[in-house]
Amino acid sequence: MRYGVIGTGAIGGYYGAKLANNGCDVHFLLHSDYEYVKANGLQVDSCNGSFHLDSPNVYNNTHDMPQCDVVFVCLKSVNNNMLYELLPPLLHDNTVVVLIQNGIGVEADVQKMFPDVQLVAGLAFICSAKSEPGLVNHQCYGHINLGNYSCKDERLLLTVIDNFNAAGVKAGLIEYEEARWKKAVWNMPFNGMTVALHTQTDLLLKNPSTRQLIREQMMEVITTAQHLGVKNIDESFADLMIKMTDEMTPYSPSMRLDYDFHRSMEIYYLYTYPLQLARKMGHPMPKLEMLEAELCFLESQNVKI
Repeated sequence: MRYGVIGTGAIGGYYGAKLANNGCDVHFLLHSDYEYVKANGLQVDSCNGSFHLDSPNVYNNTHDMPQCDVVFVCLKSVNNNMLYELLPPLLHDNTVVVLIQNGIGVEADVQKMFPDVQLVAGLAFICSAKSEPGLVNHQCYGHINLGNYSCKDERLLLTVIDNFNAAGVKAGLIEYEEARWKKAVWNMPFNGMTVALHTQTDLLLKNPSTRQLIREQMMEVITTAQHLGVKNIDESFADLMIKMTDEMTPYSPSMRLDYDFHRSMEIYYLYTYPLQLARKMGHPMPKLEMLEAELCFLESQNVKI
């Protein structure tokens, strides 16, 4: 099976490198550090064991890449308009595209862009950063769930999961809506709160006031998901996410890094779309609506033109 990675950053770089290091045929699209990785390879510093890819298959243009059976899209969702150009050269009739991206509603919009492409949600639970050219710093966790959105043959997804597990990445298949909303339980509070309060995950939970607020925000997400009919999500999942975050390395989520580097934040799919959905159902999420407003203000003052 041939894999392609669009967006070889903290997430795509880690998962693609893990597969390649275990012998899978993986092809990486890079941008700013293409020349460096071509000359020096790709280094993964990991809490689970570091390794180096001496000569990975790297490209700076998808037109030079081969068609792939599975493509991991690891771009930030604010850049999904680039998929019109980036994705078609990698596709054959049965290619499966895995969107390892944050938020609710992203698959529906990408499906409108590519009506005939088979889509899968990739839900990564990982603390990872690309701290310098050619270096992925994997701090903790790392498992990934796949949620089938429009893939016709789930046997292919099971093969992907087998490849991940063989490479040392815990992976599983989970129902699509459950996968997306469970990820939102962590993403919606922690991504925005680390930006709004200019802090990291550990300090949010060490302070009793913000710890309580985080939990209340999680419960807003869980209640909305339950009203949508999502299964296997309740109050105990909020407790699990808080426990997991208590145990993880102090972490700046992707939205905090985007803010710090004056990049556009993924506000639409992480906040605006799910908040609109909740209001339409008559079950708004007021604490997260306030957070969205704060993020919109901060971005208007922060993004470089």
